[in-house]
Amino acid sequence: MAAALLTDEPLVLRRVPHLRDIATLAEILGQLGVEVARDGDTLTLRVVTEEPDTAPYDLVATMRASICVLGPLLAKRGRARVSMPGGCVFGVRPIDLHEKGLNLLGAGLKINGGYLEGRPGRLRGAEVYLGSSFGSSVTGTANVLMGASLAEGRTVIENAALEPEVADLARCLNAMGARISGIDSHRLVIDGVERLHGTEHTVIPDRIEVGTYLVAGAITAGDVTVCEAERSHLLAVIERLEMAGAKVSASGRDIRVIGPARPEAVDVTTLPFPGFPTDLQAQFMALASVARGISVITERIYPDRFMHLPELARLGARVRKEGPQAIVQGTETLSGAPIMASDLRASAALVLAGLVAQGETLVRRVYHIDRGYERIDEKLRALGADIERGQE
Repeated sequence: MAAALLTDEPLVLRRVPHLRDIATLAEILGQLGVEVARDGDTLTLRVVTEEPDTAPYDLVATMRASICVLGPLLAKRGRARVSMPGGCVFGVRPIDLHEKGLNLLGAGLKINGGYLEGRPGRLRGAEVYLGSSFGSSVTGTANVLMGASLAEGRTVIENAALEPEVADLARCLNAMGARISGIDSHRLVIDGVERLHGTEHTVIPDRIEVGTYLVAGAITAGDVTVCEAERSHLLAVIERLEMAGAKVSASGRDIRVIGPARPEAVDVTTLPFPGFPTDLQAQFMALASVARGISVITERIYPDRFMHLPELARLGARVRKEGPQAIVQGTETLSGAPIMASDLRASAALVLAGLVAQGETLVRRVYHIDRGYERIDEKLRALGADIERGQE
C-alpha cells in the first residue's frame, strides 16, 4: 500500500483482507494525498495530490508498520515528516536500520518534536548494510528498497531480510517499472529509475494467519484445512507441529493439520526467515502449555516478547520466564478465566488457549486481534469453536 506513493498512476492490490491495520494505513495514505477505494478484497490506490508530506502521530502511533511511508515519501516527493511509530508494545523495537539505510541514500533524517524529518531532494544510490544484533529488518529492508527504486544510481542492500513479504514487495515494485535483482536473497541490487507506473498485484497469503489456524487444529486435536496457503513459507512451523505429534499434509495450495490427542513438548527458537517466526511464538506457547513434557521457547528477535505469559498462567499454564526464554511445563488441562490481551499475536494465543481450557474464557482487549486477523471468531466458529464476540 505504501508503494502507491511512488507513482502517479493507480496501484491495484488484490487479496487484501479487511483488517484494522489496513484501514489505519488507508487513513494515513489519505492524509498524504492518496485516494483509496475498496471493492471486495481489491484495493485501488491513486495519488491525487503530492502536496502533503506529514504522517501524523495519532495514526502512526497505533501501527508500527506505518513507518513504511517514509522511504516512498522521500524518494518521490523529496521530503517527509513522519511520526515515530507505535503498535504492539513488547519491549524495545528500534527503527535505527530505517534511519541508517535511508540516510545512506542521502535522506538527512532528523528527529524534531517526535517526528522524523527529511528534505533530501532526490535520493542517491549507495551501499547499505542492514544488519543488527537481532538480524535483518523486514520493514527496514522494505523502506530502503522503496526509497532506492527512485534513487539516482545503484543501491546495494546487504543483509536484506529474506521474509516472503520483502520478496513480494520487490516483485510488485518491478511490475511498476523498478529494476531490482537478487530477490529472495540477502543481497538486493536496485538500479534507480526516473519514474514508476501503476500495476495490478496479488498479495501473497498471510503465513502468520495460516500458522495460527494450523496451531488451532493441533492444540484442539482437530482436523483443519487452510486453503490458499503457501507451504514453503511455513516449513519451520510445519516441522515443529510434526514434532509435537500433529500430522501435516499439503495438496496444491491447501495445508491440512490433524492434531494429536495430546501434543508432545517441543523446543522453539524464533529466528529470521526461513527460521521459526516470532509472530507465531505466542501461539506455540499456548500449544506447549497443554503438551506432554517440558518445552523451552527462546525468543531471538524480540527478547521481551512474553507479555502473554502471565495471562496464560491465569489459565493454569505452568510457565516461567528466564531471560529471553520461557520454560513451559505442559499440563493436561487449563481452566477458563478472564484474561487480557496485550498485543496482536498474544491475542491469538489467548484465544487458542481458551479453545482447550475447561469452562469459559473471557479475553479482553480483543481490538488487538482485529488488526491482523479478519473475522477470526467467525472462522473458528465455522470450525466448531464455541466462541462469541461481545462488547467491552
